[in-house]
Order: sequence, then C-alpha cells, then structure tokens
Amino acid sequence: MHAVIVDCAIYREGCRTEGPSDFSEALEEARSAQDRFLWIGLHEPTEEEFALVTSEFGLHPLAVEDSLSAHQRPKLEVYEDSLFAVLKPVVYEPQSDTVSTDELMIFVGDSFAVTVRHGEGAPLAAVRKRLESDPQLLSHGPTSVLYAVSDAVVDHYMEVAAELQTDLEELEAEVFAPQGGDAKGTAARIYTFKRQVLEFRRATGPLAQPMQRLSSPGLPFVHDHAQPFFRDVSDHLTRANEQVDGLDRLLSDILSAHLAQMGVRQNDDMRKISAWAAMAAVPTMVAGIYGMNFEHMPELGWSWAYYAVLVFMAVCEVGLYRLFKRRGWL
Repeated sequence: MHAVIVDCAIYREGCRTEGPSDFSEALEEARSAQDRFLWIGLHEPTEEEFALVTSEFGLHPLAVEDSLSAHQRPKLEVYEDSLFAVLKPVVYEPQSDTVSTDELMIFVGDSFAVTVRHGEGAPLAAVRKRLESDPQLLSHGPTSVLYAVSDAVVDHYMEVAAELQTDLEELEAEVFAPQGGDAKGTAARIYTFKRQVLEFRRATGPLAQPMQRLSSPGLPFVHDHAQPFFRDVSDHLTRANEQVDGLDRLLSDILSAHLAQMGVRQNDDMRKISAWAAMAAVPTMVAGIYGMNFEHMPELGWSWAYYAVLVFMAVCEVGLYRLFKRRGWL
C-alpha cells in the first residue's frame, strides 16, 4: 500500500501536523476535531490496494469504479458521504509537439480529501507545497484541495494553449510560404494538429459544467466562501476553451487554404501540360502529313520544301510559346 501512497498528512487550522503513519488512524484523528482534515494522495492504485481506502473513507462504489478504470470524462458527482470530481490534466511534449491527457480523481468529504492520479503528468507535489505555504486558504478544509488542484490543472491548460498557438503560427507560415513546401507533409501535419486540438478539447470542454456547479452555492462538502475561488477557475477555463475553439477554427481555415493552394497548383500544372501538348501537336501534324505515301503530292518536287516546313514548324512553335507565356500557362 505504501507504494501507491504519494503523501499523507493531517492539516490543522491550515498547518501541516505530524500524525500517525497509518492512514486509518490518521483519518480517525482528523475526524476528532472540526479544524482538521486528512489529505492522502494515491498514484495508480489497484483494486486491492484501493479497497482499504474505500472501506475506511466510505467512498461510493460507482465513484471507486470510475477512479480505477481511468477512462472518464471530466465530471462532478455528489454522493451521500463525499463529492467526486474527475479532471483531465493535459501534458504537452515539446520534442514531438504532441498533446496527451492523464486523469485525476478527487474525493472530498467532511474531513478528508483523497486524490487518485493516473499517468505521469500533473504531479501534485507542487500543488500541495503551494497550499501549505498559504495556511489561510488551507484552513477552509478539503475544499481548498479541490480548488487548488482544479486551479493548477486549468492554469496548465492556458500554458498548453499558448504552446499550441506558437506551433500553429509556425504551421501557418509553412502553409503560406511562397514555395509552398511539401504539400503531402503539410496536409499530414495539419491533420495531426487537429487531432491534438481534439484531444485538448476533450479535456477542457466537459469540465465547464462541473466548474459552474462548484461556483454555485448550496453544493455539499464545499465551503460556503469557496464560490469566488471556483468562479475564478471557471473564468480561466472559459478562456482556455475559447483558445481551443480559436485554434480549431484557424486549423480548419488553414486546411481549406492549403487545399485551395493545392487546387491552384494542379490547375497550373495542367495548363503547362496542355500548353506543351499543344506545342507538340503542330510538328506532329506536319510530320504526319509528310509521312503519308501518296503518289501525287505537289510539294514533293520542291527543292526548298523541306526547309520551308522546318521554318513553318519553328514559327508555329515560337508563336505558341509566346502566346502561352503571355497568358501565364508556361
């Protein structure tokens, strides 16, 4: 069990205190007074490892099932003995310019907060440290943990959105470059980028409704004065969603522009092919006539006919070339 417990601490009046090493005893101590609560952090527990936590904290079976499966949408559920929230932290890999999502579950009760993390992204050590440096905020009890974790996740959304905006500007410059670049590679990059934005949207979009619920009064297990804090998180989330929507619209416009450029280039190529084919048709026609073996062809007796035909074909070729060049076909 100790392998999955990242941290376990009792907080009294916003300050961390030394408690029993066994979290069952720590929970009992936290429930012994109103100004205390227990925060335990778990990383990818198995069903057997999480069974003891479930029985001790009285967690709802449906919430436990969701926290173990780790394939949930962001949501907020209210049960009889606890509040259950699912967040999806976003991880941006600058080396490959890819976006991936992890999962973070939070159980909030009367005197405890349990965080269950899946994946290597979004560790909560920095969040816990920041909270411990603000005893006034931490004195609000388990609600402060839910707020701090939500705030950290949503703030990271803004950072990832800024990184994606930079990548989009580079892609836009590549698409609208004078030389055009590799058409096939550019289309693949645009499609891959849209997949990254879609993955990002799956994390940010469904979280809007839970944040609105948390910013409304009357929600169980949420401190009475916590609504302004969650409204701030909701505002940041709205900005993140607007940025994601903007990225998606710009990508659609870039893809349309790229396809239009491809069509223009193909038309130019077809015009060039047609022009060269027309230029090749004139000598082919003349040579075809002279390749016919007729007995009576008046020009066959002309001594200068061969040179006249060559000059005629050259004049036709130059005339066609200048005509196509002037019209932009060549």
